[in-house]
Amino acid sequence: MGVYVDDTVHGYGRMLMCHMIADTAAELHDMAQRIGVARRHYQSPMKASFPHYDICKSKRAYALKSGAIEIDRRYLGQYMKNTKQRLIAQGKTWGDTDWF
Repeated sequence: MGVYVDDTVHGYGRMLMCHMIADTAAELHDMAQRIGVARRHYQSPMKASFPHYDICKSKRAYALKSGAIEIDRRYLGQYMKNTKQRLIAQGKTWGDTDWF
């Protein structure tokens, strides 16, 4: 189990953002709380292609210090694809999970 932050850098206003994902919703929300990211910034599977938080560069550094695992953009894409395939193989949708 783990929390992951990617090396993608997207501009959002004056901030540089990356993605934070996790193996479970509990881990993802716990890390967000630990690093000071409000729950309202959570992007659920109904709003985004994959449950995640977009976090700024300073929060990324704090997440890494708090135990998050650094991943590259390719790993992020593969992780998302594998997770979705597991859901489909189990006959589930995001609505059948605890990601909400």
